[in-house]
Amino acid sequence: MEKLKIAIQKEGRLSEKSLELIQESGIRHNQDSRRKLISIGENFPVEILYLRDDDIPQYVADAVADIGIVGENEVLEKNRNVEIVERLGFARCRLSLAIPQSHEYTGPAYFNGRRIATSYPNILGRYLKNNHLSAEIHEISGSVEIAPGIGLADAIFDIVSTGSTLISNRLKEVEVVAKSEAVVIASPNTSEVKKKILQDLLFRFQAVRKSKNNKYILLNAPNDNLDKIVKLLPGMKSPTVLPLYEKGWSSVHSVVNENEFWDIIGKLKELGAQGILVIPIEKMIV
Repeated sequence: MEKLKIAIQKEGRLSEKSLELIQESGIRHNQDSRRKLISIGENFPVEILYLRDDDIPQYVADAVADIGIVGENEVLEKNRNVEIVERLGFARCRLSLAIPQSHEYTGPAYFNGRRIATSYPNILGRYLKNNHLSAEIHEISGSVEIAPGIGLADAIFDIVSTGSTLISNRLKEVEVVAKSEAVVIASPNTSEVKKKILQDLLFRFQAVRKSKNNKYILLNAPNDNLDKIVKLLPGMKSPTVLPLYEKGWSSVHSVVNENEFWDIIGKLKELGAQGILVIPIEKMIV
C-alpha cells in the first residue's frame, strides 16, 4: 500500500508541535526513529521524514516528500512549486523590519541606502522592489538581531514573535512585511491514491484543531431567560435544552469558541445561569 511521505522539521518547537498534532490525530509511529531521519506510521499509511526546515519546500517540490509541515516564512522565502493546503494555527509569527530604538522612523523611505541584515533575502528583496526602495541586503544566518550593534547593518529583517529579543538588543519593530504560521504544503505531482490519504489526514488535523478552539459548556438556566441564553450559545447547530427536576429551570448544553468564551460567560451569569461547567473537547467533527 502506498504511504504518504510527510516532511517535518527535525528538531525545535515546530517539530514538537507537528508531532503533537500527528499524535492527537490518532497516528502511532516510532518517534525514536528520528535518529534515523524517518519513522513509519503503525496504523495509518504515512512515513515521517525529519529534515531541516529550510529544506522542506524543496523536498516537497521535488516530490521526495508528498507533503510538509513547515513555517509559511520558509515557503515564502524558498518560493518553490508547492501548494499550501492547510493552515495549522500554531507557530505564528511575523517577518518584520526593525531599527535601533534611538533612530527616528519616518516611513519605508528610511531604508533607502541602508544596510539590512537578514536570513530571508528573497522576501526582503521582493518587499524592497515592490516599494521602490534601494537598500543593501546582508544575508546572514542566526543572530540577525546583533548586526546593528556590531556595525554590520543599519537595520534587520527577521522573524518576530513576542518582540522581547528586539527589545533586549535595543531594536524596535517598524514594518510588518508578512505574517507566518505553520502550514501543510503539498507537491503538485501527488498521485490520486496519496491525495485520498492526504484528505483523510487533513480531516483528522481539522478535527483536532476545532476541538482546541472550542469548549463544551453545560449550565443550569432559568426558564424566564432561556431564549436569551440560547441566543448566546448557538453551538454547532443549536444548543441541547433539557428540563430539570426543579420547575422553572433547564439544563443547556452547547459549544463555545475559545475566543468568545469569557465574554459569553459574563453575559450568562448576568442572565442568571448557574452551575456552569466548561469541558475540553478531545475531537470535534462537524
